[in-house]
Amino acid sequence: MGSIVAENRKSLMLFSGRGFPELAKEIGEVLGVAPTPADAYEFANGEIFVRFKDSVRGSDAFVVQSVTHGVNTWIMETLIMVDALKRGSAKRITVVLPFYPYSRQDKKHRGREPISARLIADLLKTAGANRILTVDLHTAQIQGFFDGPVDHLFAMDILAEYVQRRYAGRPMTVVAPDSGRVRVAERWTDRLGGCPLAFIHKTRDPMKPNQVVANRVVGEVEDRVCLIVDDMIDTGGTICKAADILRESGAADVIVASTHALLSDPATERLKNSPVSEVVVTNTLPLPPEKQLDKLTVLSIAPLLARAIREVFDDGSVTTLFGGLS
Repeated sequence: MGSIVAENRKSLMLFSGRGFPELAKEIGEVLGVAPTPADAYEFANGEIFVRFKDSVRGSDAFVVQSVTHGVNTWIMETLIMVDALKRGSAKRITVVLPFYPYSRQDKKHRGREPISARLIADLLKTAGANRILTVDLHTAQIQGFFDGPVDHLFAMDILAEYVQRRYAGRPMTVVAPDSGRVRVAERWTDRLGGCPLAFIHKTRDPMKPNQVVANRVVGEVEDRVCLIVDDMIDTGGTICKAADILRESGAADVIVASTHALLSDPATERLKNSPVSEVVVTNTLPLPPEKQLDKLTVLSIAPLLARAIREVFDDGSVTTLFGGLS
């Protein structure tokens, strides 16, 4: 006999970064597989060490990392995890980033600026990642920065289903907090059955990040529930100024739906004191106790991520999860 024939087997292995291990555990519970145990710690000078306790040879590896506050630490840990898997002979490495870091730096506004979102993609590719799976990119063009497959998931159905159930029977207007979110808001109006669309016309000083000047609302908002939709809430300046102007324009109620709750200071305090009655987000990022507030509703993204991971592992179609939306 001139050859050895091996049975073609596939094994799905789940790996969790330290950014938000609870999310990886929840994904694992849906999939029916526990995250692979690992030794992960930092040396005295801050260098990160990772070693997986089980063999990863030939596996279909999924690295789940929520790049939360301390962004650069979790990016570096992700790269080290990918490198460890590559050197451990994993067959395919998929990096699951519920929140893609540096996504707001996707183009040059002025000369001598970086395109950091592209840099993150290059780093992941160089480390050994074969595929990226992420949720609600700040701009869809980031998919083209990675030289390989990118599965772009959408949290809209999860958020919209809750909003429809919670505010059924009340007239609603979807509001884009700025002109850049109008396309997203249009998708929301379609999802909610064709309700009216409005947007906030605002100005932003490019020299001063996280500082916004809201001007006026364009659209039908008087005596209606106004749903502000955005991909992320960072310091809350955009959302809270939009809520103020909507109230001044006669809105009956103001609610917010957003995928990524970064909630950098002073976001929690701003939202608490704003006219927003409810903020609906997903758990793509962890929310420590000091960032929780009564008007905050957190929905789990784990079932969606688990379904997408399963489709990737089974060589199925991730696109069908969203009716062809991409």
